[in-house]
Amino acid sequence: MTPGIVTETAMAVLLGTTFGIGVCLLASLAPRVSAPSLSRRIAPYLRDVTDPRGLGPALSPVPTIREALAQALGRLARTIGGSSAVDRRLRQAGWGIDANTFRGRQLVWALAGLGAGGVIVVVVAMAGSLTPGAVLVAPVLAGVAAVLADTRLTWAARARTRRIEEELPTVLDFLALCLSAGEGIVDSLRRVGAVGSGELTAELRTTMLAVGTGQPLPEALLSLGKRLDVPALSRSLDHLVAALERGAPLAQVLHAQAADAREEAKRALIEQSGRKEILMLIPLVFLILPLSVLYAVFPGVFLLRLGIG
Repeated sequence: MTPGIVTETAMAVLLGTTFGIGVCLLASLAPRVSAPSLSRRIAPYLRDVTDPRGLGPALSPVPTIREALAQALGRLARTIGGSSAVDRRLRQAGWGIDANTFRGRQLVWALAGLGAGGVIVVVVAMAGSLTPGAVLVAPVLAGVAAVLADTRLTWAARARTRRIEEELPTVLDFLALCLSAGEGIVDSLRRVGAVGSGELTAELRTTMLAVGTGQPLPEALLSLGKRLDVPALSRSLDHLVAALERGAPLAQVLHAQAADAREEAKRALIEQSGRKEILMLIPLVFLILPLSVLYAVFPGVFLLRLGIG
């Protein structure tokens, strides 16, 4: 393939991509030409039955681009599954979005990777070094970008969960101290939420806002444990709710839960140190030990080849 043909091919790809993007933007602004659905056709005639006062939301004849994108992402999430797991990680990470919004961001990341791969292919083609394998650069970068978006969410969820687990013993001890000083459980939770500045205390402030608007305290605490889905926190909140319902001494229960949380954190630290110890053996076995053997054996082999000794 001559450089002139390669340059013409690269320019054709670039111009064709630009033309396609322009056509897609124009098509997104054009009204739909397909017939409306059955529900949209009969809804104006049934409004006096379904909504006699006419207080329901007006039906727009043409869905907006945002609504169409949300519907497409919802269908994609139902097709590939995993929306519940994504919602759980979003709650653990503290991101105020739903699974469809995250799928949209992931799609944007994938499109950005696809565009970067296309630019790389065009640059390589214009340089005259285009190979058949270069066609795979764009889809590979798109897949890598989508995986990176999901990995970023996973790392954020794990980091925030780890911080909550670290804050849990201190928060429980502070609650027990407030209860021992004579305050009620609601006032103690409000005081801890107002004084603290961590992730768990922020969640406590949200919970106390829900309690202030009329939600029962046991239900709010159980909702907190279910929302964060941290085993140590869920277990502590379950014991606290059980103590509230049965009239057990709350300060003793909180002290016991704080001690259990510290012991669990200690066990997790020991397990993590064991894993790190195994990882530290990798450079020792695959890098330092072979170099030591090479330094010890190579001089003798070199002397034997020279016939010395």
